Amino acid sequence: MSELPAGEAPLADEPFAPEIASSEVVFDGAVWDVRRERFAFGDGELVREFVAHTGAVAVLAIDDDDRMLAIRQYRHPIRERNWELPAGLLDIEGEDPLEAGKRELAEEADLVAADWEPLIQLHTTPGGSDEIIHVFRATGLSAAPEVFARDGEEADIVTRWVAVEEAVDAVLAGRARNGIFMAAVLAEHARRTRARG
Repeated sequence: MSELPAGEAPLADEPFAPEIASSEVVFDGAVWDVRRERFAFGDGELVREFVAHTGAVAVLAIDDDDRMLAIRQYRHPIRERNWELPAGLLDIEGEDPLEAGKRELAEEADLVAADWEPLIQLHTTPGGSDEIIHVFRATGLSAAPEVFARDGEEADIVTRWVAVEEAVDAVLAGRARNGIFMAAVLAEHARRTRARG
């Protein structure tokens, strides 16, 4: 292990592209695949398996009363109905993340937004997946021109408008544990705190 001196450069993740000796799909899933790669690292080689993910988007929607939209949806791997943000996969070839965010807000919450800005990007589980989530902040909300039909887990979605501070309290108390929700809520809280100076 080596240590970089403090203050040398802004804290930032560093791209690193080792030589890939082999890469194969070892599980071809309905939504995601599992890939095994062998690559050069240090003086030898490593083998790692990871979920090959399409990437995703999420939307922190803020209404005219300065409340954020939370949706509750069943997530089978954890056997919970999780409070989360409207979100979805980047599963349309070549779709821009912002356009995907607009699509997901309409499909999951029957809303459109006049104003969009990036809030954060995050790797959800970089030790086991290459997933990246693009989270957008959406304001100037209005009803979507159509109400979308939902099936599966989406048919069970419950919506709730909450103050950002209430969402922060839920995160810090461990009552809301969805990682994307947590990161977005805390990023929005930090953004507001800095804006107040």
